[in-house]
Amino acid sequence: MSVPSAFSLAGRRIVVTGANTGIGQGIAVAVARAGGTVIGVGRSAMDETSEKVAVTGGSFIAAEADLSDREATRALIDRLWNDHGALDGLVNNAGIIRRADAVDLTEADWDDVIDVNLNSLFFLSQGYGRRVLAEQRRGKIVNIGSLLSFQGGIRVASYTASKHGALGITRLLACEWAAKGINVNAVAPGYIVTNNTEALRADEKRSAAILERIPAGRWGTPEDIGDATVFLLASASDYMHGAVIPVDGGWLAR
Repeated sequence: MSVPSAFSLAGRRIVVTGANTGIGQGIAVAVARAGGTVIGVGRSAMDETSEKVAVTGGSFIAAEADLSDREATRALIDRLWNDHGALDGLVNNAGIIRRADAVDLTEADWDDVIDVNLNSLFFLSQGYGRRVLAEQRRGKIVNIGSLLSFQGGIRVASYTASKHGALGITRLLACEWAAKGINVNAVAPGYIVTNNTEALRADEKRSAAILERIPAGRWGTPEDIGDATVFLLASASDYMHGAVIPVDGGWLAR
């Protein structure tokens, strides 16, 4: 009789926000490859992600939602739970970025980023925690932070604030829920090839400077983040609470 792998997600339903592209897509594919059913949340079509999941033989359920809409965000977990059954994990990945000098950043650009990157992370986690605790189940939450959960960066004030906040909320929820069967941890991606970093990669001097500082000698891929996230969703990480795993090619070690 085979023993289930501690890294398997077989039989588990995992919600992944921002699953239509980039890191979210990489996480969705990795979850499916590990045997989990992916419930992908996005405000645009997720056909490409669905196709990539299908290649792994996994299952993908698309759920449309605008996470900048506070009321829709508050209701999302209950909707998904009622429609698809108990949820075993939540990955708060959805995020946007606005680049401007701090003196020029508009209030709208501040609010838009905080709404999606931080407010939705908390209220989705709150909704998920309520259902898991009410049904006395186990659950896993993985928040996607950033190198800018630790550093300041430049020209991304609202993004930096949101990612610092994401790490703080990860630790707060871990302290409250660790003894109640819910693991809350985070992954902090480094410089990853996604839409959000397109402007940086298009800037020859900035891109070269970034690459020169990465000990691994390359930009990361969404797949790099997906595999680390699977670990935090699987039983292999059951004794991890409030941890953050940098997946950055060694950037923070430099």
